[in-house]
Amino acid sequence: MFTTLRRAEYAELIGLFFLIGAALAMWFVPLSAVLEAYGLGHIRPVAFASSGVAAFISPLLFGAMADRHASPVKILRGLALATAITVTLATTAVREGWGPLPVLALIQLHSLCSSPTWSIASTIILARLRDAPREFGPVRAMATFGWMGGCLWVSLIGADRSTASGYSGAVLWLVVVAFTFLLPAVESPRAGEARSWVQRLGLDALTLLKIRDHRVVFLTTTLFTIPLAGFYPYAPSHLKELGLERMTAWMSLGQVTEVIAMFALGGLILRWRLKWIIAAGLGFGVIRFVVSALDTPTGLIAGIVLHGCSFTLVNITAQIYLDQRVEPSWRGRAQALLSLMNGGFGNLLGYLGTGAWFAACSATGKTQWSSFWLGLAVSVAGVLAVFLVAYRGRGSGLTPPPFARSG
Repeated sequence: MFTTLRRAEYAELIGLFFLIGAALAMWFVPLSAVLEAYGLGHIRPVAFASSGVAAFISPLLFGAMADRHASPVKILRGLALATAITVTLATTAVREGWGPLPVLALIQLHSLCSSPTWSIASTIILARLRDAPREFGPVRAMATFGWMGGCLWVSLIGADRSTASGYSGAVLWLVVVAFTFLLPAVESPRAGEARSWVQRLGLDALTLLKIRDHRVVFLTTTLFTIPLAGFYPYAPSHLKELGLERMTAWMSLGQVTEVIAMFALGGLILRWRLKWIIAAGLGFGVIRFVVSALDTPTGLIAGIVLHGCSFTLVNITAQIYLDQRVEPSWRGRAQALLSLMNGGFGNLLGYLGTGAWFAACSATGKTQWSSFWLGLAVSVAGVLAVFLVAYRGRGSGLTPPPFARSG
């Protein structure tokens, strides 16, 4: 499988994704339960929406820096250090009861620092892979193993509803800082060239949307992110209501199929059109919300398990699409724009929208879980219909990517 780089180099790439995945999971997955435990459950929609607000600012700005100014490795190092500091402050604010506004402000500051880390890490790794369509999936799967490991660690130490989860994440971000010193520098493709303020902010990446299929892929993943945003804030509450304790560990089951899908993705790309890979992911998204709506432990766990393959076949395929169809000097900004569209528009609308939908489904004092999940299933079904109609792929006039069965 790994034939284009030395094993030591793969170990570096795998280690980077594993550590970032674990660090993010230790904060993000138990956040809903932690806020509820400390009497801050009412701020959950706004707290989760902070990642959406951050995604409007951070990814494009730092993506532009990675393309034109500083080494992506150095940028990631600084972001990891800032994330360690801000997650410590946010966690302390929750534990010490500083109040909703200071907590939200520090969560927002943390999001501004952590939001670009995925896209910057992806840029570093994609730049070092010689056969990205075949190799990126298995390497990216290590981030999922890290995510699972972070979730299991939180449950193992009994921190599903404790601020110990946030402090654990802060320590791991410091490990990421140290790990970046082991990585060779990845130089900026266009370092040193003159830049306007539009270019410095990365806003010139919006010109990518002029190409129809690029626009459809960006729009599809953004719309898909909106109902997806209802998963992490509310699935833990549903698990608890159904009597399934250790919610963080149960939530990690979604990463099992995520790993399987990532290892299978290279083969799928060689055999299937991109259109049908993304469509399959959207189809799994519909099914996962429908089975969750059964309002049974088995149904909800099945929905959690299906989360992984749905996410991978849509979002990771979109990352590979951009790496193959965008010029190297634009790839940092392309990945950053994807983060902005998904993490910005998608998450902001998703967390606030699903929060309002959850409130509507809980208006009687008891959450109508079947209605909540079915509403999300209908939303994903609409995204699937839009994608099937709008995406052209082969025959669209675009230069085909360098892997078999393009489009």
